[in-house]
Amino acid sequence: MKLHELKPAEGAKKPRKRVGRGTGSGHGKTAGRGMKGQNARSGGGVRPGFEGGQTPLWQRTPEPAGTGFDDPWQMEFTPVNVKRIVLAGFEEGDEVTPASLAEAGVIGHADELVAVLGRGEIDYALTVKAHRFSKSARAKIEEAGGTVEELPWQRGGRRTR
Repeated sequence: MKLHELKPAEGAKKPRKRVGRGTGSGHGKTAGRGMKGQNARSGGGVRPGFEGGQTPLWQRTPEPAGTGFDDPWQMEFTPVNVKRIVLAGFEEGDEVTPASLAEAGVIGHADELVAVLGRGEIDYALTVKAHRFSKSARAKIEEAGGTVEELPWQRGGRRTR
């Protein structure tokens, strides 16, 4: 076989449909576009997602597909486990606050609402100040000789994201 003998497989290449070239071609006059209407015109057709005036699917579905609803009263708490506080290097007697957690790189910003959760173990006393505590986290910190203080927070304040 030589280079000039190469050709595509049978049926792989199909000739282009030439429309509007006379009635004998079968695609003359209206060129396969039917009679009148939006799709018979140049530039006709509807935009993607258009459902004939009915509210489109992307608008009927909640986030992330559509625009959704952003609740101004929703508060997002940044979860921090007891294990993460221990791994952050706080020593016995230290005061753990959202500011100190942000400084240690545990949370992103000092003004985030922090919820302390109970995964992990702690065996030394810390003073932990956060906006929320799970029952297990509160029990573990107090069992180790530490203290727990809930910081005040209010709805409708700064959202974390």
